[in-house]
Amino acid sequence: MPATEEVRERLEQQRSAARARCRGSSAVLTERGTAGERYPDSPEAVAARVDRLVQRGGVSPVAAVAGVYAEALPRREADERIIGLANESQAWTFLPRGTRAASSIARISIHHDGPDLPLGTGFMVSPRLLMTNHHVLPDEAFTRRCFLEFNVQNSVDNALDMPVRFEFDPVTFFIADERLDFALVAVAPAADGGPAGDTFGWHRLSVQLGKVVLGERVNIIGHPNGRLKEIAFRGNTVAERLPDFLHYTTDTEPGSSGSPVFNDQWEVVALHHCGVAKEDERGRALRKDGQVAQPNDPDYLIDWISNEGVRISSILKHLAALELDADGRALLVDMGPESGLRHSAAPGALSSPLPSSEFQGVGGLRREGVKSAPRPGLRGRGLGPRGRRHLVFLHGRRQHTHEPEELRRGWAAGLNHGLTRAGLATVSPTDVWFPFYADQLNAAVSGGQESLGRFEAVPGASDDLAAESAAELFAAEPASPTYERLVLEAAAREGMPLDGQVVQEGLGDLLAGPVQRALSWLAARTDIDALAIAALFEDVDRYLADSGVREQVLLSVEAFLDELPQDAEVVLITHSLGTVVGMDLVHRLQGKLSLSLLVTAGSPLGMDAVFSRLLANGPNRRAGIGTWLNAWCPTDAVAIGCPLSGRTWGEVSDVAVVNADGRAHSIEEYLAHPEVAAKVGHALTAGGS
Repeated sequence: MPATEEVRERLEQQRSAARARCRGSSAVLTERGTAGERYPDSPEAVAARVDRLVQRGGVSPVAAVAGVYAEALPRREADERIIGLANESQAWTFLPRGTRAASSIARISIHHDGPDLPLGTGFMVSPRLLMTNHHVLPDEAFTRRCFLEFNVQNSVDNALDMPVRFEFDPVTFFIADERLDFALVAVAPAADGGPAGDTFGWHRLSVQLGKVVLGERVNIIGHPNGRLKEIAFRGNTVAERLPDFLHYTTDTEPGSSGSPVFNDQWEVVALHHCGVAKEDERGRALRKDGQVAQPNDPDYLIDWISNEGVRISSILKHLAALELDADGRALLVDMGPESGLRHSAAPGALSSPLPSSEFQGVGGLRREGVKSAPRPGLRGRGLGPRGRRHLVFLHGRRQHTHEPEELRRGWAAGLNHGLTRAGLATVSPTDVWFPFYADQLNAAVSGGQESLGRFEAVPGASDDLAAESAAELFAAEPASPTYERLVLEAAAREGMPLDGQVVQEGLGDLLAGPVQRALSWLAARTDIDALAIAALFEDVDRYLADSGVREQVLLSVEAFLDELPQDAEVVLITHSLGTVVGMDLVHRLQGKLSLSLLVTAGSPLGMDAVFSRLLANGPNRRAGIGTWLNAWCPTDAVAIGCPLSGRTWGEVSDVAVVNADGRAHSIEEYLAHPEVAAKVGHALTAGGS
């Protein structure tokens, strides 16, 4: 089959899948959009977009203040006003920044008997890696027949520029995924040894949300039909957002496959891959004359209703879950800190959202009386051979507002989801031992008067209240030195400048000090709200810093674990703050606790400010731990210090999982990952003596 026919066939398969997605989603223009709402997206998505625009300089703070506070506006209208400012009042730098963004975009062609044949578009995403579609470069063998050219364009004087040709190097690195229709491939260096990205630039991809909302405009630069570089912009609107795809009305043509889709700040929001045609009742694409489209019909005859791109955040999360060798992982890490890609690997991906028992409804403050008496934990029963294996869950922060049985059912549901995906037997919630120290922790910190900490969340509270409350609390009660160290270390690990001279791009920076800037930095680069990050790090700091609080928590859990049978072999699953408590328990119970498996999920143990203050110091921090599995999500702000393996901790199986949007720190998401659940399932059923 000729190369162009191969590409056309793969493209038609993608178009068919895109039509099915369009058919299965809500209407391309939502009801709110049809009713005249300018940005018909959820309030949370609109607020996240505004936060990113303000914090990252997408709109002038002076303009934002003038535009929003010139008249009294409700939150929704104020947010939409700021997005409108970013769309309509572009600084003169919009054009030169667009020129810079375009320089890293290349035309992909295939060597052919005779003239070379253009196939599509690609763009550099690191000094050495180029991204395009799977249907353009499906495998290493096909890629070796292709090459790329930069500067296939007219100059500012409308004269033909000088193309610069590079070869692909798929032997060094090649990853492609058919469902997400992306390919990531290494580009061979130039004759002088310099990487292509160093010469033509590369795009810093971000795994974070808030880059675009429904109703906002996007721009595409590519090589439609193999022509010189072109741009489609301004009359282009995002119409639908699916979990992994965006639909938009931007004008494109077949050669645009593999082009980057930009917002007006020239951030890549999607990888363009195909058009969506109008179809008949049998799902067949239609021409503009109403007839069924034929395979050889030119594209200008097709009745296109939308275009589709793959969300960049979905591609990055897919990459984070791959098992690669050290060299391959290092190439991914070169994509930059906002990509969420680190020196770790994990097979599989998680897509099914489950109820969360932590960070649920973050957005405001609550003061609530403490329960009159601490509630007891929940006993379980033996599993596996001779019933000697006992599964223990150790919860994290601020669970005093939940019932223990509710939490145990939630954890068990997440684990059973993962066990089912791994093909293993499930467990009953009543099988699980569930120590419940939340009431003791809350009482110890609050003195029995009010709920734990300064940052308690109120479900349904507005983002305005959250931001205002956080600012007031930082002003009224300065952070402790140890708490400040914890937050600043986490931000530094996420790339915040260590000299403290953070560029003041947002209104929040005018109101708060380094801790608040660090929290904003973390929130912008992970998938957790700044208020939630502040709350968790405060809890961790108080537990580590106050020996009285620590002792009450540990005594409570130790007393509960004393009820385990003497011959019990324990599988201990810990989460969040519970991983810190669990590590202290393992140290205190050496010789008393037979630990078959330790699972830490969403853990801050890898941060210097945490592990240096554990009860176990020196080289024996992991004494008493046999098999250790540490699960972490690249967008979980609490797991900043992960992975854990290395000289500090010894042998740890680090598994990077992909948690659902908005649920990066959820324990149910962590346990639903099949590799995590499989480790637990096998530990529970292993033969005993």
